[in-house]
Amino acid sequence: MTHDVSISGHRIVLVTGPSGAGRSTAINALEDMGYEVIDNLPLSLVPRLIDGESLGRPIALGLDVRNRDFNATALIELIDRLTINPRVALSVIYLDCAQDELIKRYAQTRRRHPLAPDGTPLIGISREVDLLAPIRVRADHLIETTEMSPHDLRAELALWFDRSQVPGLAVSIQSFSYKRGVPRGVDMVFDCRFLRNPHWVPELRALDGRNPLVVDYIAGDPRFADFVAKVNDLVLFLLPAQLDEGKSHLAIGFGCTGGQHRSVAVAELLATNLAEAGWPVAKRHRELERGAAGKAANGTG
Repeated sequence: MTHDVSISGHRIVLVTGPSGAGRSTAINALEDMGYEVIDNLPLSLVPRLIDGESLGRPIALGLDVRNRDFNATALIELIDRLTINPRVALSVIYLDCAQDELIKRYAQTRRRHPLAPDGTPLIGISREVDLLAPIRVRADHLIETTEMSPHDLRAELALWFDRSQVPGLAVSIQSFSYKRGVPRGVDMVFDCRFLRNPHWVPELRALDGRNPLVVDYIAGDPRFADFVAKVNDLVLFLLPAQLDEGKSHLAIGFGCTGGQHRSVAVAELLATNLAEAGWPVAKRHRELERGAAGKAANGTG
């Protein structure tokens, strides 16, 4: 039986990230898509919101350091509570942006940073990035807005959250390091640590799994082709069933020791195969995003 959370419960999207990264644009875009938008609701009031009857449409909550009782620990605890609540289907969006671009945006608007009202924007931005770091790694959707226009951001959000079109299934492919733990919210996980490791090849160590030289090296493992083919067949078999069950998002994770080589290469291949088969796909390489590429040790990759 298909579980329609829009009727029996709440579909909630949490939107957060550093000030200036595009949260207002994202909230407005979701409102245009039919979401009930609530901005800067105190964290302590969110449980009361979901205790009530469903509004009949999804909810988008804008949360950042300007929330009255905001702190990172409280937000993480809230995310965990919502995740295990059977009446809630939760997605967490983290809008990220390069520090230099955030400084430029503050200079253009001449606004004061909420964490440094009497100081320079740089001070506030640095404090906020540190404060939000544990939340960033919990996000289901990490959207880098540095090079995005407001139109680009709206288009990216529409890919994942606009349900006004014919219902479909959006797929997220992620690579990660087991040293840093399995990403929150993944539905399927595949372990790539049995494949040959480019970390031990000096000329490949500083590269990552998007580089053809690294892919060719990993593909030299006699188990590689069968592994990729079987995973590809399994996922393509399961996607229509997940769609029939009423799911709108499916997250698939590929892990290796350091999240730099093997998991990245396999994730890239599967994402390409699914896109060619007509499925909407987004990619995320968690450890590369965290600047871990080329810095792993003790056999990472």
